[in-house]
Amino acid sequence: AVVGRLVGVVARRGVIALGGRYLGWLASARKADIERTLPGAARYLHALSSGADGPRAMLRKVAENDAYGETAVAARKVLNTAALTGSLDEGLRRVARDTPSRDTLAPFLLKFREHSEQGGDALANYLGLEARMLGHQRSQAQRRNEGFLELVAELFVVLLVMPALLVVVLTVMSVLAPGLSAPLPTPLGSITQRAALIYGAAGFVLLVGAGAAATVGHLRPTERQVTYSRPEGAIATLRSAPTNPASAALVLAPLALVGIGAGHLARIHPLGSLLAGYVAWGIPVGAVAVRRARIDDAKDREIQEFVHAVSGHVGLGRPFGEAVELVAEDVDLGPLQGDVASLAFDLSLSDSPAGTDRRTAALSRFVDRVGTPLAAQTMGLVTGALDAGSDTESVFETLQTEVGQLYHEKKALRSDLAVYVGVGWVTALLVVAIVLAVDLYVLDGFSQLSAMPGSAGFALDPNAIQPERERFRFAVVAVATSIAAGWFAGMASRGPYDALLHSSLLAGLTAAVFAGVGLA
Repeated sequence: AVVGRLVGVVARRGVIALGGRYLGWLASARKADIERTLPGAARYLHALSSGADGPRAMLRKVAENDAYGETAVAARKVLNTAALTGSLDEGLRRVARDTPSRDTLAPFLLKFREHSEQGGDALANYLGLEARMLGHQRSQAQRRNEGFLELVAELFVVLLVMPALLVVVLTVMSVLAPGLSAPLPTPLGSITQRAALIYGAAGFVLLVGAGAAATVGHLRPTERQVTYSRPEGAIATLRSAPTNPASAALVLAPLALVGIGAGHLARIHPLGSLLAGYVAWGIPVGAVAVRRARIDDAKDREIQEFVHAVSGHVGLGRPFGEAVELVAEDVDLGPLQGDVASLAFDLSLSDSPAGTDRRTAALSRFVDRVGTPLAAQTMGLVTGALDAGSDTESVFETLQTEVGQLYHEKKALRSDLAVYVGVGWVTALLVVAIVLAVDLYVLDGFSQLSAMPGSAGFALDPNAIQPERERFRFAVVAVATSIAAGWFAGMASRGPYDALLHSSLLAGLTAAVFAGVGLA
């Protein structure tokens, strides 16, 4: 009974502790998402403030936009509370009281409430000022993340180099410590302690690479991350493979089997066959991702020109649809030309009682066709603002500023992260150079030393070092390091598909170098 009571108390406290920790994690995640999405929501509200919508309708448009994440959730809570209490002020006050974002969202909601009572002009001025201030705070947070990323990169380099040095030390020590060659029983057969440590070091390197890559992905602003999805249907997937990495990953999957099969026919080690399959699949899929990224970059550059050209026509008093049609006819927008022409055609169909809904659908299809985060962030602002009856010229003035700022931030982020791409490659090449130097200039000497008769006080193991076996193990660690470094470099470059490309290139290069000098 006493034991059962003790177990019950421990279980109860454990559940409470885990529940509290989970709720803490949930609150932290919500707070981080609010801090990420609130600046964009504030800019959206500022664009809406020039229209005929009141504060409640403005918040409803934010609540309906999933791009604003937890900020949209908070707006929905405000509206639900307002519906129950009959007062928008009460809804704003309660959500400001309960939100985990005490330093950001809470004061924003309270000031929104205060300025909405003072009139539309006061609210518009406040939202413009607050949007700039929140954007500045977001930039500071990104700089802090960059500082943290520097520490991650330094730790990453140390953790990747150390296993290679450990393998060298273990190889040297095996001459003087025969116990390292003692077999260890495992469910799959026996293995020596040294082999277990060496292959464990290779596994550790891969875990470090995966962890570092995940950290880099977490530190990248979510709104700058591009995700690709396969279209429905086998034919559509096949057609999109040259420009869609998600489709290419599926369509080119047989290349991995071809690589593995070729390795098996060449009678190389199973690990070598797996590496051949990984490289044969990863490089072409990564190449598709790079091609798509270049197309997206070109589209983002042309979006600035598109917005500027449309703004000029709108400033002359032309309707939005007519302005887009003139731009599609008169301006060369490169890879964006077809998307703009389709938008102009879709907008020409919106002259009907359901025109507003069709215009929204046309802009939504345009964003989907362009497929870049920059297009989603900027054109989403146009959709809501025009539906709210906002002044078109004012909307496009705001949009010009927005698209210029977002494009500048994108270029600055890519420039900052390019350093870490170099860190990944240099680290991999450094480890490969260390391993090659040991293979070529040290290993044979220790092999000869182990073959010498033991002297007084020393018992040398003549079989401790077998050059062919040690070179294979060194190659395994070097390739694992190259893959891990490639994951890190690729995530710093653009994301998961670039990580696949960089790791495949580095792994293939490492294997080719070892084969070229006759060590694998």
